[in-house]
Amino acid sequence: VAKGPLSVARYDAAAVGNKDFGYFVGGQPGPISTVDRIDYSNDAPTAVAKGPLSAATRYVSAAGNKSYGYFVHGGPSTKSTVNRLDYSSDTTACATKGPLATARSQMMAVGNEDFGYVAGSGPAKTTVERINYANDTATAVAKGFLNVATGKAPGTGNSSHGYFGGGSPGPISTIQRIDYSNDTAVASTRGSLSAARQGAAATSARANALPIIGSTVSEFTNIVTRQYYP
Repeated sequence: VAKGPLSVARYDAAAVGNKDFGYFVGGQPGPISTVDRIDYSNDAPTAVAKGPLSAATRYVSAAGNKSYGYFVHGGPSTKSTVNRLDYSSDTTACATKGPLATARSQMMAVGNEDFGYVAGSGPAKTTVERINYANDTATAVAKGFLNVATGKAPGTGNSSHGYFGGGSPGPISTIQRIDYSNDTAVASTRGSLSAARQGAAATSARANALPIIGSTVSEFTNIVTRQYYP
């Protein structure tokens, strides 16, 4: 269903969010510094301009948790800049945080509650770096590698794993998985996409530490106990 448009037309942008809002950043034609916010409870109006980024950029990657969104700048030239958006104060300009160890463009990002992982690049790279949300002023730390060198691939995942699908040069159909519990290992190749692609988008209900919607386990147990075992 078509909903309220972005305040600025864009492509090659990035998106991240929490349980209440979605944020779209950067993109082309540009570069663009605007951060657009979609309100999930009222998604018909035009997205509201927030932020902005510390600098206009074209290719962006995004990860985050329930409190912050992290945007990695990647164009028009290779960059190592990391910006953090505070969801509780999203009219404030994004804060510059610890840089990546390697300047990149057209990179990919995934994450869980504690860490964000930035991988690949254009031209294609296999390197993976980890941002520690608890110490985000530090330079990102080099971790394991991708199995297939790539850039410009969508990333998503859950609390345990991050997935990158497709990418360039290509397009390709390979799906690669990072194991957060063993993040120094080489990413494993998983089932292929149904079609080769690059520059796509990805989403998951469990990415970026999004909360489980509905009853907690204890609440569910209490309901079952009251209903069947009075």
